[in-house]
Amino acid sequence: MMLSFFDQFMSPTYMGVPLIALAITLPWILYPAPTSRWVNNRLLTLQGWFINRLNQQIFLPINQGGHKWAILLTSLMIFLITLNILGLLPYTFTPTTQLSLNMAFAVRLWLATVIIGMRNQPTAALGHLLPEGTPTPLIPVLIIIETISLFIRPLALGVRLTANLTAGHLLIQLIATAAFVLLPMMPTVAILTATVLFLLTLLEVAVAMIQAYVFVLLLSLYLQENV
Repeated sequence: MMLSFFDQFMSPTYMGVPLIALAITLPWILYPAPTSRWVNNRLLTLQGWFINRLNQQIFLPINQGGHKWAILLTSLMIFLITLNILGLLPYTFTPTTQLSLNMAFAVRLWLATVIIGMRNQPTAALGHLLPEGTPTPLIPVLIIIETISLFIRPLALGVRLTANLTAGHLLIQLIATAAFVLLPMMPTVAILTATVLFLLTLLEVAVAMIQAYVFVLLLSLYLQENV
């Protein structure tokens, strides 16, 4: 029976129990735990260097109040990178291709930044809805447009991550299917197709990391506006 290309995005089940919770929880086991030794191994040193560079890149333009989010956003980025890269392995499931999961992250964190802004500096938070120097006749229209753009932010976060990962997985499956079908008929073309597949896989690894970084970076920009 011919299966749909979109079957790979269905949440796997075992005896009627969805396994998406296991797919989300399992990657945490892969992270090395810090030790109290003076000298760490290379993996822990690389992990610490990566986290420090990430914090410097994201939280440098944010004032001191926003640095409380460092642990949360850093953990989120490492978590998303791990899920995205593990999803490129054969016979695995990528939870971040589910719009519901990405929207759960995006809506809650975006709403937290908005609530912080309304609580700490309500005047400045509401001031983002009306640019300075706006002509009086355009004030109602601009307020409506800025309000809509504000509420579209979490939707854009979730859809961007889902769409990029879904498109990459579909493209990999299409090219892999083409290489498998062409192998007995045109071996040379099949080898060239397999080469393209290998390069595309490397590109998807980069996309998996970049999309996680963009997700956290945009959240940090929303946080910067409200702290």
